[in-house]
Amino acid sequence: MIKKMSPSENDFDIPAKNCCRMVILGSTKVGKTAIVSRFLNGRFDEEQYTPTIEDFHRKLYSIKGDVYQLDILDTSGNHPFPAMRRLSILTGDVFILVFSLDNRDSFQEVQRLKQQIIETKSCLKNKTKENIDVPLVICGNKGDREFYREVQKEEIEQLVAGDEQCAYFEISAKRNTNVDQMFQTLFTMAKLPNEMSPDLHRKVSVQYCDMLRSKSLKNKNKKDNGDAYGIVAPFARRPSVHSDLMYIKEKAIGGQGKDKERCTIS
Repeated sequence: MIKKMSPSENDFDIPAKNCCRMVILGSTKVGKTAIVSRFLNGRFDEEQYTPTIEDFHRKLYSIKGDVYQLDILDTSGNHPFPAMRRLSILTGDVFILVFSLDNRDSFQEVQRLKQQIIETKSCLKNKTKENIDVPLVICGNKGDREFYREVQKEEIEQLVAGDEQCAYFEISAKRNTNVDQMFQTLFTMAKLPNEMSPDLHRKVSVQYCDMLRSKSLKNKNKKDNGDAYGIVAPFARRPSVHSDLMYIKEKAIGGQGKDKERCTIS
């Protein structure tokens, strides 16, 4: 369980349809963590590179009287445990695949990842008999290094051609170029509010969590309420592997009982 805030995250009555897990995949040193940092904090950290093993973040929103929960899984570029990568794909709802425009190998890895996501989600679809759409954005990062470009636009266009659930953006996490637009497009494809994008909501600290909660609970019937707030949940921890496996098992056997109608904080 994550540590409680005031009020507790468990006090948020979040419908399952308002809960989403975003998974960021790609090779090492392509800027996955830098994109997450831009999304959560609006910052770019230029300190010495530290390889990511796996980082988990959670952001809560109050948008037009409704509460949303976005879980963010920043994965390792080394993927030393293929089974864990497959589990991340199975439990992911939306995906960001990142490569570096100055690194052809990282683009080839994104090609493999896109195919793996399609195959893995298709396997789940066959078991659940559900129509599973996979909103996915491919990001060519380090657009500020155009002079060293190794991947041409024509190659990228071939990768996304004909796929309505896949979009492509050339971005620079360092300069914050096209980052907000990328997230807006991803949320639109996932049928989530555009206000979840970094530049379209008011960012509040944990001290204002009471305000976020009151906005969401007291104004549920005021659908024209234009306020949008977002808060990064402190002490968020990744749900256990057991929880993820049980989630997949229940989907595979169609076990969506009443206890699954609400988003679980674990």
